[in-house]
Amino acid sequence: MNGVQMKFGVMSQQFGVLTLLLLLWSSAGNADAQGAAPKSDVPSVSYKIAGVVVNSVTGAPLAQARVSLVDTKTRKGVAQQQTGDGGRFEFAGLPAGKYSLDGSKRGYISGSYEQHEQFSTAIVTGPELKTDELVLRLNPVALIGGHVRDENGEPVRHAQVTLFLGNHRGGMNRVTRLVVATTDDAGYFDFSSMVPGTYFISVSAKPWYAVNTASTQTAGDSGRSGVLPALDAAYPTTYYSSATEAADATSIVVKAGDHPEIEVRLSPVPALHLIFKMGDDGQNGFPQPQLQTHVFDWVEPAQRGAIVSVEPGVYELVGVPPGRYTVRTNPGVQGEMAQASEINLSRDGEVLDTSRGEALSNLKITFKTEGGEAVPDRMTILLQDGRRRTVAGTQVNPSGEAQFGGLAAGKYSIFCAIQGRAYAVTRTETAKIKVSGHDVTIAAGVQQEVTAWLNAGVVKLEGVVHKVGKPVSSAMVVLIPKDPEAHREYFRRDQSDFDGTFEVAFVHPGTYTIVAVEDAWGIEWMQPGVLSRYAQHGQELTIGPLMRGTVHLPEPVEVQGK
Repeated sequence: MNGVQMKFGVMSQQFGVLTLLLLLWSSAGNADAQGAAPKSDVPSVSYKIAGVVVNSVTGAPLAQARVSLVDTKTRKGVAQQQTGDGGRFEFAGLPAGKYSLDGSKRGYISGSYEQHEQFSTAIVTGPELKTDELVLRLNPVALIGGHVRDENGEPVRHAQVTLFLGNHRGGMNRVTRLVVATTDDAGYFDFSSMVPGTYFISVSAKPWYAVNTASTQTAGDSGRSGVLPALDAAYPTTYYSSATEAADATSIVVKAGDHPEIEVRLSPVPALHLIFKMGDDGQNGFPQPQLQTHVFDWVEPAQRGAIVSVEPGVYELVGVPPGRYTVRTNPGVQGEMAQASEINLSRDGEVLDTSRGEALSNLKITFKTEGGEAVPDRMTILLQDGRRRTVAGTQVNPSGEAQFGGLAAGKYSIFCAIQGRAYAVTRTETAKIKVSGHDVTIAAGVQQEVTAWLNAGVVKLEGVVHKVGKPVSSAMVVLIPKDPEAHREYFRRDQSDFDGTFEVAFVHPGTYTIVAVEDAWGIEWMQPGVLSRYAQHGQELTIGPLMRGTVHLPEPVEVQGK
């Protein structure tokens, strides 16, 4: 393993300043001795960025596409133009620099040169860099459309259709909730302007004929309250195609320009009537039990009908399809903790004593910085559970505190998000325990207070990716922390630019391995086995606690194959 150790202390920083002053003094002395340098008659050098915009699927040139250049250093636009009939563009007379090349056209997804996820390759002008035959590929928009139909093949109106995307943006395969649509009178829905990817769809709806009433009486074949049993029905949440569990859902692979049409068929099931014993005497408000379901990596409210008070402390919930739920209840009594139970609901008339569920907890986090500076304003705090699902989020208040309620017992990771800066939790402490890292463990039914110490990422790391001595563009560069599991927020990524250069900002003090991999976009690089395979061929480096500003890697990072 090639190693590069970077440890700067106060003494080395002072030596660097002294050396700089000596160089400036020497230069000034030489200028005084030799006189002002004569003006050069050599004309200034300018460069050109040119190429063609094409359809990424067919390769056909795209006329009337808007192409723009943005200076990556100043983030200011330099120039823009529309392509002609041959899809050509040309920006001439450019100084040496680094530019973002962006394109857009109606019917296509706006994109940048060699874009992958939120990264792209900047175009670098300079000697020996050929930038006049570029190909900017734009993906034609994709669309998923379809119909929701009932058991008789009739359209289901006003069904809620939810679109999920499977992605690898965080280095692991996650399924994230994107958007919700509602079917029209023909049962039709669509999702437009979609990027290529793997999608999932779920549908929630209520049978138009359903009559879900409370069990005020039993009337033989007439059912509850005189309602026929066939009408006391519900649709379970249904996925494409026809699965009622997220794990069994069929994925929809969408390529650029695809327009798949699908159909989701709903089948009714007998609705459940559930009795909740809340332990309430009717004097403390109306404690609403909440049913939640796990949908991929999300927890969502479950569909249900009305809730009716049967007697003090006893309630009936109607119109619930069978399934596995998390039942959460708030007692309505000040000072008492909420409860949560994991329950498989399958029997009609089931009596649930929710007072036996696990008590939920409240968490108060007080933030302090390792350097003693003020905690930044408008910082968002996220809590992730053991499955890396974000379960709660809030903003830090002016006193540097964040408060969370209704948390189940377990271990949580604390993450910080703030625009234009990066902070990480380095340690947490309670009145009894001090723990290194960003984790906090919460017991059931407690009011827990924790102090979390923050450290800012203030170093920018710059380097170049090579392959057999030549620069490589569009490679994925990953900065891997020493203990990846305990420091997931320390990961940094970039994509190498046209000249092979890259930069990763907001780096925290610590020990890292840096790797570059070709064609690695979309792989699960956060998986331990994948990381270790690449890390053993990477470069090691240490960012010391006193380091600030920009650090340049003295050796190129050799690119690895996927």
